[in-house]
Amino acid sequence: MAFSVSSSYAKIRSILDETPNDALPPPSSITRGVESLPAHLPSNGLGEEATEAHLLSDICPGFNGPKTSSNYYGFVTGGVFPIAEVADNIVTAFDQNVQVHLPDQSISTIVEDKALSMLVNLLRLGQGWEGRIFTTGATGSNILGLACGREAVINSRLKAAGEEQGVGELGLLGACAKAGIKEIQVLTTMGHGSLYKAASIVGIGRASVKDIPFSEAEPWRINLDSLEKELKREKEGVVSIVALSAGEVNTGRFATDQSSIKAIRDLCTKYGAWLHADGAFGAFARCLPATDEFSSLLTSSSGLELLDSLTGDAHKMLNVPYDCGFFLTRSSSTLSSVFQNPNAAYLATDSVSIPSPLNIGLENSRRFRALPVYAVLLAYGSAGLAEIFARQVRLARGIAKYLQESNRYELLAQGQDQRGDFSNTHIIVIFRAREEDLNQVLVKKINGTRKMYVSGTKWDGKPAVRVAVSTWKVDVERDLELVKGVLDGVAL
Repeated sequence: MAFSVSSSYAKIRSILDETPNDALPPPSSITRGVESLPAHLPSNGLGEEATEAHLLSDICPGFNGPKTSSNYYGFVTGGVFPIAEVADNIVTAFDQNVQVHLPDQSISTIVEDKALSMLVNLLRLGQGWEGRIFTTGATGSNILGLACGREAVINSRLKAAGEEQGVGELGLLGACAKAGIKEIQVLTTMGHGSLYKAASIVGIGRASVKDIPFSEAEPWRINLDSLEKELKREKEGVVSIVALSAGEVNTGRFATDQSSIKAIRDLCTKYGAWLHADGAFGAFARCLPATDEFSSLLTSSSGLELLDSLTGDAHKMLNVPYDCGFFLTRSSSTLSSVFQNPNAAYLATDSVSIPSPLNIGLENSRRFRALPVYAVLLAYGSAGLAEIFARQVRLARGIAKYLQESNRYELLAQGQDQRGDFSNTHIIVIFRAREEDLNQVLVKKINGTRKMYVSGTKWDGKPAVRVAVSTWKVDVERDLELVKGVLDGVAL
């Protein structure tokens, strides 16, 4: 009997349906899975049926629970909508390589462009975002953002010097020498680790990423006076990329608000800087219902339409399978000038309505990761997703309120907010135990229950706990009771 893929899918679904809602698997399942791994590559393969049995019986039970649990609050890990799972199975089944726009051969690039257009609509960014592509996630997207920023700020100097070629042709050292540039700096607040990695990869350097916080109490906010002081260094041969945190990863807070981002836009225009934002999850605050309940978050996330470029992760708030990020820019010409594939005649296409993705992104070989995004956007629409995002915020605020009122725990990163005001809480809550001995082992004790999962972090140099709510499975009352029960239990 031939091996059946459809039969395997049915078995996988059965395992998922029977998997407990625990955030982590039992330690014994991980141990059993590790012990089942072969010591080396077998000379004779096990065959497909035996390998399937090994995968389903030994490996699957050792996986953690962002897909199956509503209480996996580590990192910012969304689950997977059922329709996104269906779409991802289609992606695997039909194995499209979405690299060249060939509309008479495949609909894949057309669907990808439509998904990106719908995503721009969801984020309420308005017109002009013609440079757009799906990526693997925040790192890939921030590489695109800093590469475009590097290209733009250097090329403007090159053109002023009468040079028609850009960084992509001349190289970084040659372009900077001709443009009279001695330094490229990235100005940010509490930048994500991927921003530093991106700076290294595009040749700017991790040391060129400079933190300019508003204050010790609110380090996520950007200091406008310090920003202008740094931007004025353009007279000294220093060019700048401003990288805002639209939802800083440790606190969930925003670097700007409605008024400050307009001021930053004006400063960047005045001094020739590129304005970029990492909106991995924070950008989706723009999609919340337009009610008083979420007015502070809508204000904090406003103004992103003024950016030169924006990154985000669909595998977070949109709950599509890993990996899937996106990059958007209002300068499609800059994007193509960096990432085009020259001198490859076999990759040419006559159509210019939709650019071939391999000419505007890092990858030539690309998985059709747009399809799950398209499916989610189509299935739920802006109103349906807004309500899911609202439930996530309500749960995070409920947890924050519990912590604020607790004698055992201390709610952190509140800035200038008045006690009991959680209007600026989005999906992330950060806290610690008041008892120092407990605080040293708090993450381990919480995760040791296997009922919920949290990330360990630091605040003011001390260990802290970070809860990130991003799964579509949120039930506010049910999940809040579970969280309270776990935290009450580990504090005893």
